[in-house]
Amino acid sequence: MEKKFKRTTVTSALPYANGPVHIGHLAGVYVPADIYVRYLRLKKEDVLFIGGSDEHGVPITIRARKEGVTPQDIVDRYHTLIKESFKEFGISFDVYGRTSSEVHRQTASDFFRKLYDKGEFIEKTSMQYYDEEAGTFLADRYITGECPHCHAEGAYGDQCEKCGTSLSPTELINPKSAISGSQPVMRETKHWYLPLDKHEAWLREWILEGHKEWRNNVYGQCKSWLDMGLQPRAVSRDLDWGIPVPVEGAEGKVLYVWFDAPIGYISNTKELLPDSWEKWWKDPETRLVHFIGKDNIVFHCIVFPSMLKAEGSYILPDNVPSNEFLNLEGDKISTSRNWAVWLHEYLRDFPGKQDVLRYVLTANAPETKDNDFTWKDFQARNNNELVAVYGNFVNRALQLTQKYYNGIVPACGELTDYDKETLNEFKDVKAKVEELLDVFKFRDAQKEAMNLARIGNKYIADSEPWKVVKTDPERVKTIIYISLQLTANLAIAFEPFLPFSSEKLRKMLNMDSFEWNQLGSTELLTPGHQLATPELLFEKIEDDAIQAQVQKLLDTKKANEEANYKANPIKENIAFEDFEKLDIRVGTVLECTKVPKADKLLCFKIADGLENRTIVSGIAKYYKPEELVGKQVCFIANLAPRKLKGIESQGMILSALDNDGSLSVVTVNREVKPGSEVC
Repeated sequence: MEKKFKRTTVTSALPYANGPVHIGHLAGVYVPADIYVRYLRLKKEDVLFIGGSDEHGVPITIRARKEGVTPQDIVDRYHTLIKESFKEFGISFDVYGRTSSEVHRQTASDFFRKLYDKGEFIEKTSMQYYDEEAGTFLADRYITGECPHCHAEGAYGDQCEKCGTSLSPTELINPKSAISGSQPVMRETKHWYLPLDKHEAWLREWILEGHKEWRNNVYGQCKSWLDMGLQPRAVSRDLDWGIPVPVEGAEGKVLYVWFDAPIGYISNTKELLPDSWEKWWKDPETRLVHFIGKDNIVFHCIVFPSMLKAEGSYILPDNVPSNEFLNLEGDKISTSRNWAVWLHEYLRDFPGKQDVLRYVLTANAPETKDNDFTWKDFQARNNNELVAVYGNFVNRALQLTQKYYNGIVPACGELTDYDKETLNEFKDVKAKVEELLDVFKFRDAQKEAMNLARIGNKYIADSEPWKVVKTDPERVKTIIYISLQLTANLAIAFEPFLPFSSEKLRKMLNMDSFEWNQLGSTELLTPGHQLATPELLFEKIEDDAIQAQVQKLLDTKKANEEANYKANPIKENIAFEDFEKLDIRVGTVLECTKVPKADKLLCFKIADGLENRTIVSGIAKYYKPEELVGKQVCFIANLAPRKLKGIESQGMILSALDNDGSLSVVTVNREVKPGSEVC
């Protein structure tokens, strides 16, 4: 039998405060968490929604060093930007804290100290790179060198950005300190470790036997880690930015960010509710739910529960509904490559359209597998679903009420069989939506809400009140009454998903609020109730707005390619005499045609100053034949002839191969006589 809880603590993964929030974060964590919390609040359940910024760790120190500012400057900037973006987007946190606060420093220190005093850690010494010039141990990201796999320069000690391979610092060729540029040396250092292997037995029982209801991706990843066998994990590191390890002999060491960040959920709760925070974290009648992305599964299902269990007084998570990743235009979202749709930029570019993005991200939610966001799909879902289905039905219902009854809800007359059938179609909507939201199927739940609008559109189209009003005006009252009840139901059903639109619709209905338990009712608006002036609930998004976003991404891709471009290695040296054997000349293109049944080939007739010649070249993908007629091109004149698709090619036209694989014909910058030699 499922356990009933008195209250629910909902956490969402703490975004890293070294950059803005993007749509991958929203789709993976914050939109589903917000939907769930809004749903629980509508049901009048006791729920607390905890968010905050993760403000420690090496990437923040690297960014600060690059910009010539302090780490605190970096986290202050991005914490503010992220917090304000979330607020404007409607992510309804009860508290949005930060891990650089004094409350968090004290909470994390006390947590570590309690585990330390209980003997829950083990001490280990290891060899680690040390920068003698800077006088500090180096985190993996502060060590760069040549990648041992692709041999790219500037690979980090934990990963090569060029080929994506995970690395350890000792694998790098010619490692250097990113701080001083000097060659680091290996030096012994001591750290504290959480022995996860000690917790393996109860974790296996708790997860694999006790939580088979968890999503397959979560359960499967946990099982994989447990089956491989857990290993001790360091909880401290040598760094000068973070929470100092609160024991003697730990100078220059801070709590590892993975250890201190999840404690941020607790410290943020303490900051909000200093006198009653414990009931949200220690009472067995409280349900704990973590919303995270798949890269955080291990930390929230294995590591953090082990920390809580070792401490001894905390509840463990009841569910961890993790999503997969959202890609962008077929490519993985990357903050380092600026390949993302940033929330603060979206809010600026599409003012008042928070719900459009919420709707699209939920419709494409990567709940069971990675999914893709494209701007064309964003436009299509807005125009074809929000505008043409939901908005269209609402507008018709309200405009007809305004036209026939001056915006006053008419009385319902006698119901036909079709009326009863329509009313029956949406009476179970509450149960259907709840059943899906209770198991974190937000995409399907939103579909059920949209289905109400589809029912409404069909009902009005089939009933044709604009025709019936001429022959049976009493019948129209019933049609409009039922349409308005459906409209009011939409305001309730979409409240967790599209809060801004639901509020706008309630204002048009002249209703301050609805109760969740009224969903499915056919008596939400009483006869005689005066509606407000109707407006469009949604508006079309035009092609130019979408093209601007697509172009922004294309510009980003081009900039990345130019920044990362590295020419192929120079081939082996040849003797000058070998070069002299090549007869390279300039010719004028007299004719150019496509070669039949050969998508890549163009056939040229070239004036070479002697006799005209035919050359076949594989550049049809990059040029239209008419573009090349009249141009002067460089070609090898003394290449042995060869047949291509039955045509004898008497030479080779020279082209430059760009880093994107495209070909550009080599030409001259001013006209010369055909047959001029290239020397």
